Amino acid sequence: MTPAIFGISGLTLTADERAFFTQADPAGYVLFGRNVQNPSQLRALTDELRAIHGREKLFIGIDQEGGRVARMRPPEWSPFPAGAAFDALYEIAPSSAIAAARANAQALGIELAEAGITVDFHPPLDVRQPGAHDVIGDRALGSEPMRVAALGRAILEGLADAGVAGCIKHMPGHGRSQCDTHKEMPTITASEAELETDIAPFRALNWAPMGMTGHLLFTAWDAENPATLSSTVIERIIRGRIGFDGLLLTDDIDMEALDGSIPDRSARAIVAGCDLVLNCWARMDEMVGIAECLPEITSLAAERLDRALAGVGQAQAADKSALLATRDELLALAEVSV
Repeated sequence: MTPAIFGISGLTLTADERAFFTQADPAGYVLFGRNVQNPSQLRALTDELRAIHGREKLFIGIDQEGGRVARMRPPEWSPFPAGAAFDALYEIAPSSAIAAARANAQALGIELAEAGITVDFHPPLDVRQPGAHDVIGDRALGSEPMRVAALGRAILEGLADAGVAGCIKHMPGHGRSQCDTHKEMPTITASEAELETDIAPFRALNWAPMGMTGHLLFTAWDAENPATLSSTVIERIIRGRIGFDGLLLTDDIDMEALDGSIPDRSARAIVAGCDLVLNCWARMDEMVGIAECLPEITSLAAERLDRALAGVGQAQAADKSALLATRDELLALAEVSV
């Protein structure tokens, strides 16, 4: 198995993609708006991916947070709010905010599971900092670490109730970024003591099934390598201080925050300690290069992958309409509408 998550170019697999995926046997796939048209098309696509590998619990991931980060959108799918909605409710009614976040995540997870999607790259546990770039912005669950952790836990539990695995991101924290990692590398000069705020939610939820790194340079920990490519950050901070032992994947390895060729970046991420490389853009030459340069998935990473997907498909019986009604009734307390 290739320790990579690959993208797909369109609404259906091309013949070249099918042949390559059969040979390379990637750990999983990531879906974007270009892969999503309607429920029947999307389910057919995910079923075809499962048929290639014969793995019912196949890693098929998507960024479906709500708000501006949503690949599945109305009118085919339900609208979901950004994290800031639950932060606003928490300000006046913490327990109601937690209940709303969990109901929202379970309803969201039901739609993902119906589409054959097994992983949601959600929730972001980035603690919002004043003056930071809006690449996180209203996606954040708050500016206080334990509020972020409480709402993040509710989201993980709601997704799990729907039989979908959540993924905490962006370790060890993206809340201080002064730029967009899609375009350039953020350099974070906060001290180790100050960064305790950033890692606190991740430490509180270090039992999460999987997590994603962020492409940020933390000078207090490693002044030369961004977190995704830093063995110091991965081993000493993410695995050590945070105590995360779940499946660790990179943020999109194609982002302009990183330098070098895509295969080179991928190899460096695996050497640094990431379990899987996330490659989103479905460029065949880059995917082939990644498959050629990466070693076989390690036994530890394969074990973490199996553990992360263990609850996939084990959904609790629930009515999506009732969950959404509960969410909306609670959010109305803070005068928030979806």
